[in-house]
Amino acid sequence: MKIPAYRRIATDLADKIRAGEYRPGDALPAQRELSAGYGVTLMTLRQALQELRDEGLIVQQAGRGTFVAPVQAAYRVDTLRSFVEDLREQGHRVTTEVVSAGLRDGALHLERVRLLGDRPVIHQTSSVPAPWGAEVQSEDFRRMSLYAALAGAGVTIVRASERIVPGLLTEPAAGHLRRPAGEAVFVSERTTYAMDEQIAVVDRAIILGDLMEIRAERAATRLSVQWGAIPDRHD
Repeated sequence: MKIPAYRRIATDLADKIRAGEYRPGDALPAQRELSAGYGVTLMTLRQALQELRDEGLIVQQAGRGTFVAPVQAAYRVDTLRSFVEDLREQGHRVTTEVVSAGLRDGALHLERVRLLGDRPVIHQTSSVPAPWGAEVQSEDFRRMSLYAALAGAGVTIVRASERIVPGLLTEPAAGHLRRPAGEAVFVSERTTYAMDEQIAVVDRAIILGDLMEIRAERAATRLSVQWGAIPDRHD
């Protein structure tokens, strides 16, 4: 059975995208250039692009052109895991820089920056009250998640409450994220509870608004909400 021309073109472009010839965020050649290169009409070329769009491989912006879709890195808000655990599970290289860590009034105050690849995307401050703060303060939080440290200290996490609002980037977070103050950000405020409704962690995360998005999947029995990462337009 003969394969339609538009499908052959879609397969070829998809292979080039997956091989890295066209990288996330790159503009594809103009439609007339592509149609001439493949020796097909614009209508056939547009059918191929529709296939790629349906697969989520490209996005089209009116007046600007066709771009390779961003590689999505999803942070699930509906789980009790950390940012890093969710992103690493998807195969992303995530590292943590510890800005400061110390005890104050018996509580551990921890300030970290999360990097996706080599780009800082999240500035996070966490507070762990006594007595658990003292028990986990000596851990290397560049390599160990706070949740893992608490589990090692015998703390059982049972639930978390999270509020996400838009905001503007301010100092000193702007400096840590290598962006000017005033840019759009998401602000996540999360309180995590242990047994008997004891507060285990209070988190505040500043998330760059042009690198992350919130996506939701709805089903009859559940709601799955995710963070998604998009390419840094400042590169």
